[in-house]
Amino acid sequence: MSLSISGKTAIVTGAAHGIGLAIARHFVDRGANVMFADIDEAKLEAEVGAEARTEDRIRYFSGDVCQKLTASNLLSATVDAFDRIDILVNAARSVARCDPLVTDEEVISDMLRQNMMSSLRLSQMTARRMIAQAEKEGRQGQQIGAIVNVSSLAGRLAQPELLAYSIACAALDQATRSLAVALAPHGIRVNGVAMGSLMSASMSAALRDRPDWREAITGATPLGRIAAAVELAEAVQFLASDGAGFVTGQILSVDGGRSIIDPVAAPIY
Repeated sequence: MSLSISGKTAIVTGAAHGIGLAIARHFVDRGANVMFADIDEAKLEAEVGAEARTEDRIRYFSGDVCQKLTASNLLSATVDAFDRIDILVNAARSVARCDPLVTDEEVISDMLRQNMMSSLRLSQMTARRMIAQAEKEGRQGQQIGAIVNVSSLAGRLAQPELLAYSIACAALDQATRSLAVALAPHGIRVNGVAMGSLMSASMSAALRDRPDWREAITGATPLGRIAAAVELAEAVQFLASDGAGFVTGQILSVDGGRSIIDPVAAPIY
């Protein structure tokens, strides 16, 4: 089996910033057609606007995919641009810190909506589109698509100040497993990547404010460093490729070994 995604069409959400942008650009570099999706239209235009007007393999879509109609429009725009959809990467994430003793339902509900429900709904809609596409092409019974959800170690490790975010990540991981079973008969694989500490824009900002965190993070990571964004992108590529053809329902930890020794006091982000 090949790890290539060249010629495949992918939607990547959260693609105007940080992790999502790194994944989307990595996919383009590996030959995929990519729809960069994000709520931040100005940032999308700044990042890929010029390329989208000259490069056939790049398009962008702005909107809140938490909204059902917007998610449907994203799928339609992708098919209009590239004629098909083969891969969905749900990389849009929102992190909120909170006091676990006073966190109210609104905070938890917001984290669930942004980190789990939006990914679940878009996955369901994309899966239906993939199934219809396969039926039209006479490809029933074959491997027809892959969905990858970007999650976090916060879904399995207890850090009280990330209570609401942790609940949402755990819910997303379980949704990943449930969808994997439901979609397996249709030839659609569903997996997740649980991020450890990764040098994103938010991590860089956090380390500027709290330089002492760097030593705490690296000390809690067996490989002794903070990952580069491309290392997560490569893991996502593997799960999206035919090389992972017998892998579904898995949450792959990309964490430098942190999850097997984790001290609770060390920050994740």
